[in-house]
Amino acid sequence: MGEHAIQDDIAVAERALAEYALPANSALQLLNLSENATYAVQDAATGVRSILRVHRQNYHLPHQIGSELDWLDALRGDSDIIVPTVLPAADGRRVVTVNVNGTDRHVVHFAMVAGAEPDEETVTVDDFYTLGQITAALHTHSHAWTRPAGFSRFAWDWTHSLGGDARWGRWQDADGVGTDEHRLLARAEQLLHDRLESYGSGPDRFGLIHADLRLANLLVDGSTITVIDFDDCGFGWFFYDFGTAVSFIEDDPALPEWQDSWLTGYRTRRPIAAADEEMLPSFVLLRRLMLLAWMGTHSHSKESRTKAITYAHGSCTLAERYLSSTGRSLA
Repeated sequence: MGEHAIQDDIAVAERALAEYALPANSALQLLNLSENATYAVQDAATGVRSILRVHRQNYHLPHQIGSELDWLDALRGDSDIIVPTVLPAADGRRVVTVNVNGTDRHVVHFAMVAGAEPDEETVTVDDFYTLGQITAALHTHSHAWTRPAGFSRFAWDWTHSLGGDARWGRWQDADGVGTDEHRLLARAEQLLHDRLESYGSGPDRFGLIHADLRLANLLVDGSTITVIDFDDCGFGWFFYDFGTAVSFIEDDPALPEWQDSWLTGYRTRRPIAAADEEMLPSFVLLRRLMLLAWMGTHSHSKESRTKAITYAHGSCTLAERYLSSTGRSLA
């Protein structure tokens, strides 16, 4: 993302302030730049802080963003999961659209959430236990919830993950993927495809998921944990959520311990079948290959800036383990 695009994001945020009856001189602070640009806003009149999420162009349509917010509303009303609160515009809209330089851009306003994300450098098995509990609670809600008419989110099926219409691009085009890496990763991808095809996508295995449920998307404030960033929520394999839990750290030697703790936490809220548990390494590799592609198309992200140089090599290490275990282990 170039400087021009970043300036456009700021212009969108500034234009949206008036829609939320926020003073034009309210301070904007960029918090994160990934799929979207996320800003902290400080109301110039009251000093109250809140969050503006400026959506990336051509990623979600307004009604799809609205469906994400429908799930947040349902979780807030029907579960014990704590999620961000949407602050509507002055006219009641949850999704505001503003035009900057001839392009419509979409914005959502959230109340500020207290807390900080767990530090990736000091994660513990207890963190994954908690994450497993939260994941199970989300899955329970997803299975039971009757979605409103018109609910629309995209799919994380094979076609849109690694197939012909891969949403984040091709891992084959990522930095560090030469001839040898391509050959190895392609073999692992074929085994992964075959295992997912055999596993299937019936309603007990495939449904509405968070799809980015990692520690970075938890905000911890004492005993209160808020689950944030539902922007990628959509229809995928339920246990893909474990693959997302270890995003960017999949090749850490602690992976088996993390997985065991995550499973223990999960089982406090919801059972998991042996066939599902056996697929966890496959979902980790699926996520890893997707993120390898993602880094190639998201060079502006902090993850790409800090990890891309070694990510292809680590992915090959995982692919070798996956192949040698016939898809049953990454340890």
